[in-house]
Amino acid sequence: MSMSAIVKSVASGDTLVLRGPPGPNGQPPKERILHLAEITAPRIGSATREDEPWAYESREYLRALAVGKQIHFNISHALGPSNDGGQRDIGTAMVGGADLASEILKNGWAKVKEGKRDENEEDAKRKALEAKAKEEGKGLWNPEGPKERTVNYAMPTDPFAFLGEWKGKQIDSLVEQVRDGDHLRLRLLLADDQHQFINISIAGIRCPRSSPKEGEAGEEFGNEARFFSESRLLQRHIKTTLLSLPAPAATPLNATSAPAPPSYFIGVVIHPVGNIAEFLVQAGFAYVVGWHAGMLSSLGIMERLRAAEATAKQQHLGVYKSSAPAASSTTAGGPPARNDSRTFEGQVIRVWTGDQVSVVEKGTNKERRVQLSSVRAARANDPKQAHWANEAREFLRKKLIGKHVKVHVDYIRPPEGEYDERDCATVRVGGGNANVAEQLIEKGFATAMRHRRDDENRSPDYDKFMAAEQAAVAAARGLHSTKEVTPARIGNASETHAKAVQFLSSFKRSGRVPAVVEYVAAGSRFKLYLPKDNQTLTLVLAGIRAPRTARNQSETSEPCGPEALEFANRRFMQRDVEVEFDNVDKSGGFIGTMWVNKTENAALSLVAEGLASVHAYSAEGLSWSQQLYDAEAAAKKDKKNLWANHTDDAPVEPEVKGETNGDATPHTPEYLDVMVSDIRSGPTGAAFSVQILKDGGIAALEKLMSDFAIHNRTASSAPGFVPKKGDLVSAKFSADGQWYRAKVVRSSPVKKEAEITFIDYGNQDTVAFSQIRPLDAKFKALPAQAMDARLSFVKLVGSESEYGEEALQRFHSLCEGRKLIAITDHREGPLLHLRLIDPSSASLTDPAACINVDLIREGLAQVDKTCRYLASNPALGKALTGATEEARRERLGIYEYGDVSED
Repeated sequence: MSMSAIVKSVASGDTLVLRGPPGPNGQPPKERILHLAEITAPRIGSATREDEPWAYESREYLRALAVGKQIHFNISHALGPSNDGGQRDIGTAMVGGADLASEILKNGWAKVKEGKRDENEEDAKRKALEAKAKEEGKGLWNPEGPKERTVNYAMPTDPFAFLGEWKGKQIDSLVEQVRDGDHLRLRLLLADDQHQFINISIAGIRCPRSSPKEGEAGEEFGNEARFFSESRLLQRHIKTTLLSLPAPAATPLNATSAPAPPSYFIGVVIHPVGNIAEFLVQAGFAYVVGWHAGMLSSLGIMERLRAAEATAKQQHLGVYKSSAPAASSTTAGGPPARNDSRTFEGQVIRVWTGDQVSVVEKGTNKERRVQLSSVRAARANDPKQAHWANEAREFLRKKLIGKHVKVHVDYIRPPEGEYDERDCATVRVGGGNANVAEQLIEKGFATAMRHRRDDENRSPDYDKFMAAEQAAVAAARGLHSTKEVTPARIGNASETHAKAVQFLSSFKRSGRVPAVVEYVAAGSRFKLYLPKDNQTLTLVLAGIRAPRTARNQSETSEPCGPEALEFANRRFMQRDVEVEFDNVDKSGGFIGTMWVNKTENAALSLVAEGLASVHAYSAEGLSWSQQLYDAEAAAKKDKKNLWANHTDDAPVEPEVKGETNGDATPHTPEYLDVMVSDIRSGPTGAAFSVQILKDGGIAALEKLMSDFAIHNRTASSAPGFVPKKGDLVSAKFSADGQWYRAKVVRSSPVKKEAEITFIDYGNQDTVAFSQIRPLDAKFKALPAQAMDARLSFVKLVGSESEYGEEALQRFHSLCEGRKLIAITDHREGPLLHLRLIDPSSASLTDPAACINVDLIREGLAQVDKTCRYLASNPALGKALTGATEEARRERLGIYEYGDVSED
């Protein structure tokens, strides 16, 4: 009975491997071996034996004639199963209406078997065909004899040298075996007389593994993938391009021999109709291997593989049956990043590491911290990578800081361990929309992240990253360099005051010194790096004072402190700047002027935004001090930030022109009539508040308080009112139950209470929210009557001393509730430094005739050795020294048991 089959392959010039049609769902068909009856052809060799003469040519003739074609055959003898379980038979076959055996004999590629006893008519015809081929010198009967040929059936003994010779060249090849869908055994036709067998893994893909033996399970779709490749490649001529060898496996620590050489190459296999890898992926029989992109991108193959992958995912074929379609890199589809936009533009204000930056979103002004997709930058905590981590960060700083960028969030990395959730994005800069991550990898400052095969969360330019990494590896750049580089040691010029002084003269001679802002500690305080000197230092901007920010949870920021810090961060952080140095403070910080972009004065920018005030003492020596005052006046006029509630007659604290680095501001002495309204403990032993008795202020206050009392008797409560720090309010004093004007110092919504200062008397209290009301506008016209003050030149004995209580009580008895004459020796922002004089018992011309000296004479105060302005008043200094000696001699107060001074 005649049967039909497809010729899968040809084992020799007289033996065919047949297969039936594919099973359901593309399952591989069963196979059988057919030996053509009555003829014999030379046998192909193997690793253990040489080819018989003309064996390759004989097989080639039958291969070209039959492989891949349908034949009709009849079985004359069944030989039983082969070694691999397939059926073996002897019989005849027809292809295209012609008898295969006759065609082979006619062309001289086989001989008629001898020794048959009873010859028939068919035998006679075969012998006639053989005789004619012999007469014509065809095939085996060629009088010139077989060509000499070297055939190496094993892998090259030195695969690296072989790859070096043939890498990138197209080689004519013949597929001898398909082990898996992506793993082939090839005969490389290097020349007519030289054939080399190799194993090759198809670059860019991975197919599921097929069943190793009959009855053993393979991976899902593994057998189908192998059949797909077999039916198209087996014993077909192809073009092969070798690209690489697999990475060597890790060598065990106790290994005594060299690792085995690679057993296969990685390369491209081109069928006459195209790259077989594309067809495997498109049919759903292979995954795309992203880490091969480096070797394939330059050939344009990865783009086509990704397109085939997208098609397979869209149709849910094979290994992609449960995959979602791949998102296009050119669209903004996919889930949004939280409630934020997926694509936005903005300005880079900070580079955190070599793969993380902060961008202020255009329009919303919101700061967003993003990580570069699919990138792993060098790590600073790895000694071998520390230098390159600094280089990566510096590369991004120069490339991005202050620049306009386009950001597309590719995916969101979920929180993991100590790491928070993070937007992973593609950041493009410049007119060419260059991907900075690709440039970073190409420089060797980062590597492409190795994603899992099923991980769709990756950069749309991932294949380009792999190509960039391969280029960096080939050029031995950055992380891929064999040269060990250690980070340079950086000094700290602000480590101590003495060290800072050593640098100051050199810095001042240099004029404007180039620097980089490394850290912003406060609105006017920065950490700078000087590349030329390889030093870091602390810089305090001269001429201004910016409000402070809380350094920890127990502290409270000054009004507009966080805003000043944010402004400085966004405007100056990591920018290239120039600095002129003026002086050094007692902590080692440098005082000077900082320019951004060579023209923008940082101090002027802060003052113009109302985020700093002019510090008169340090501004006096500046050539541009008038610009500072003009900028401050403009900020006050526009009511910006610090000056939001400022009016010429509003009851707000006087303009802050306080300390910079602890130095007080000198002030021309002036005489005032005052009344001490409140005394309390303070850092200098005693702090107090005074009311200035001039311009009818007290009368105006008495009138206001009368109206204020009437108003609050009839005013309704303010349920739900939550006072905020800095608010002017109406509050009830717990001691007498009366309502007064007050300012909120600290507010606690949890406890529903606020710490307040009564602005007309200076005393403080903690008041429940229910006892606080918004201050009516008509009571805001009168300026605050109480001003904070301290004693000039002296410090009252502190509460830690056993004489502290006595000293405070004595100060109460001398001052509280009394009308005194005050001499303002200094101003420290809103704080007055006062010499208090009792007009009934003192002379204004005698410097010793003041309460300050009296307290020292009684041993209840000491000279303030930190007072910077004492040297400018030698007469008073002499009086203070004499009063101290008198108290020590008389054993008064703290000198009761002897000398307690430091010397």
